[in-house]
Amino acid sequence: MSSAQHCPQCGAAIQVYRNPVPTVDVVVQFPDRTIVLIKRKNPPYGWALPGGFVDYGESLEQAATREAAEETGLQVQLLGLVGVYSSPKRDLRQHTLSVTFAARPLSPETLQAGDDASSVSRFALDALPELAFDHAGIVADYHRWVLQCGDLTQRGVSKGRSVCIL
Repeated sequence: MSSAQHCPQCGAAIQVYRNPVPTVDVVVQFPDRTIVLIKRKNPPYGWALPGGFVDYGESLEQAATREAAEETGLQVQLLGLVGVYSSPKRDLRQHTLSVTFAARPLSPETLQAGDDASSVSRFALDALPELAFDHAGIVADYHRWVLQCGDLTQRGVSKGRSVCIL
């Protein structure tokens, strides 16, 4: 879908396209196999994976580690790519696509709510609260992957290059 606008300098017609907005989500797993969820401070309210919008000039990996730190206080090591989620209905505010990473905390003692999170907590994969967006499906995909792959700590992600692990 596109629309025409005019260049502010020369007045020529330019085509402007509406594209999905890139976001990241992070499944942060502690050694006891609990995962971190945040309670959203802003609409839509509810429990969710840490995550948010990718800033211009930032890689997906940088966005994921930044969002994890901002919302949970945790420095994390990204372990791999869980998946890409792009349903136009995944976020009722606008069409987004989420690149979702698995991670482990490097500083578990620093877990605390920040930025867009009113609270943060750890949950067992079999005792999750109702989740916002499509995060229940993302966590289910992650759980299947953990059952198939076992220990995640030997994996890693380099800047600008991630491998699908699911």
